[in-house]
Amino acid sequence: MNLIATYLKDFGSLIFPEICHACGNSLVATEKHFCTTCIYQLPYTNYHLNPDNKIAKQFWGRVNVNSACAFLYFNKAGKVQNIMHQLKYNNQPQVGVEIGRMYAKQLKESSIYNFAEAIIPVPLHPKKLLKRGYNQSEQFAIGLSEILNIPVITDILYRDKAAESQTTKSRINRFDNMKTVFNAHKTDCAFKNVLLVDDTITTGATLEACTFALQEIGIELINIVGIAYAE
Repeated sequence: MNLIATYLKDFGSLIFPEICHACGNSLVATEKHFCTTCIYQLPYTNYHLNPDNKIAKQFWGRVNVNSACAFLYFNKAGKVQNIMHQLKYNNQPQVGVEIGRMYAKQLKESSIYNFAEAIIPVPLHPKKLLKRGYNQSEQFAIGLSEILNIPVITDILYRDKAAESQTTKSRINRFDNMKTVFNAHKTDCAFKNVLLVDDTITTGATLEACTFALQEIGIELINIVGIAYAE
């Protein structure tokens, strides 16, 4: 039966080939989600190895975070944009999980990210969550959790109203737009060190607002982790 199943799988792959979510090329039998070429060529930031990286500097003087990093550089019309589009708009939650696994293997190189007690994904507004069917940041968190062995907690940080579009706003106006959007439930779990995770980091306004909400309930060390950084 195993041999028959293998033949059926190979035949199915000829008709409905699995494709790389970064470049769109067909995957071979040993590849999953991303082709080997893309895995080697993706624009990795390596910011987890540099505490004074560009993302961390964005938060200096604005909010007290312990560290900040992202897995990839985001460039329009590039492979990372393709990945993010598949994750957010093409019903491919497994892409976020796989990216989380990949990044967690790198984060293990830095002691900063191995002592967190919980992983907290940035929440979606309930209406957007209902429409999309899943939170892309939570899928990323699940992948991180599998490798780092840190639990994902989704019932502390919540979003109780939608924000206006951020597209045309300055950094300051983006933060003003977001600062009342997020709140956090007080919890009996005495978390002091967490990973706060999001999909794409731009000005950091969303993450600043989330950080303030978490610090209000006594979470002291907040380490920001993103999939992509758009300079």
